[in-house]
Amino acid sequence: MRKHAPASIRAELQPLLEMTERVGSDPLLTQASTGNSSAKLDGILWIKASGKWMTDALRDDILTPLDLTEIQECLRRGVDPPERHPTASLETAMHATLPHRVVLHVHCVNSIAWAVRRDAPMQLQRRLEGLSWQWIPYTESGLPLCRGIERALSALPDANVFVLGNHGLVIAEETAKGVEDLLSEVKRRLSIAPRKAHPADYAALIEISQDSPWDLPDDDGLHALGTDPVSQELLRGGLLYPCQAIFSDSATLELFRPIPCPDPADCWQHQYAGRPFLIVDGRGVLVNRSMAPAELATTSCPIVSSSSAVAGQVIAQWSRCGGSSSAVAARRRSTPRPWAGSRAHRCPPARSGHSRAPPNS
Repeated sequence: MRKHAPASIRAELQPLLEMTERVGSDPLLTQASTGNSSAKLDGILWIKASGKWMTDALRDDILTPLDLTEIQECLRRGVDPPERHPTASLETAMHATLPHRVVLHVHCVNSIAWAVRRDAPMQLQRRLEGLSWQWIPYTESGLPLCRGIERALSALPDANVFVLGNHGLVIAEETAKGVEDLLSEVKRRLSIAPRKAHPADYAALIEISQDSPWDLPDDDGLHALGTDPVSQELLRGGLLYPCQAIFSDSATLELFRPIPCPDPADCWQHQYAGRPFLIVDGRGVLVNRSMAPAELATTSCPIVSSSSAVAGQVIAQWSRCGGSSSAVAARRRSTPRPWAGSRAHRCPPARSGHSRAPPNS
């Protein structure tokens, strides 16, 4: 679509595309096709198309043009824009609602690590003081999130940073450079050093994966899901945010629970033939050789795997920011809040009203 636009429009979109490519190449900000960016030019909303990867912004035609007046009319009528424009991003309504010229939405691992906590608003208030930011409790993408943005703008009209509970981060400014500069500042303030986990038992993993559909992941950090007790406890509690369900395509929590280390001599593989990955208790993680590119894209980065929906890194980051206090009150505040998903968005529900897991002790 962009390649057919006038040269003047392509020139104006270039800073957006360059920023999008840089952000999309950082696995701590986006994973696979997650995240989206947009710019409003002459009544047209140029937004990343659904399924496109931000990292491909400079080599692929990732933007789709939408008539902004039409999209805003859809919103007034309660119609979600993707219902009229199937290639549009699921977050089109949010981008159209924000008055800023340039909008960026990312699944920033560090912001999610704070946003899954029950005391997230309090913790974020301390770290984002001085910025025009708003907290938006978890709500589904599309029109519900759009309405949440509208309420946030009513409370603080000049807000340009939005932390989405159990979801991600939205940055809005008048230029792509302004967005990127503000994103850098938010990243700096929310940065967390991940907790180090026990090393993987590579000898055992290699032995049990021989002559099998399983292989070791490219990213060593993924093994924390099998070797770190805190990570395992959090995973047993349920899903922390929607992408865990979307990328794993799983309606059961069994996928995220460790299995006993199998004896290579046993016929064990058929039990787990349909799984994209295995968390092997006390040993580490194995990935299925048939994993899709979107899943593999994040197994080779610090975010762990998209199959586990970046759970390992989020858990490692969250555990660090959860602190080590043994005080009961502190534990309750830092316990991750339940995420209640929707099958309408291919996400199984979390255990509403239940604590995900205790924090570090």
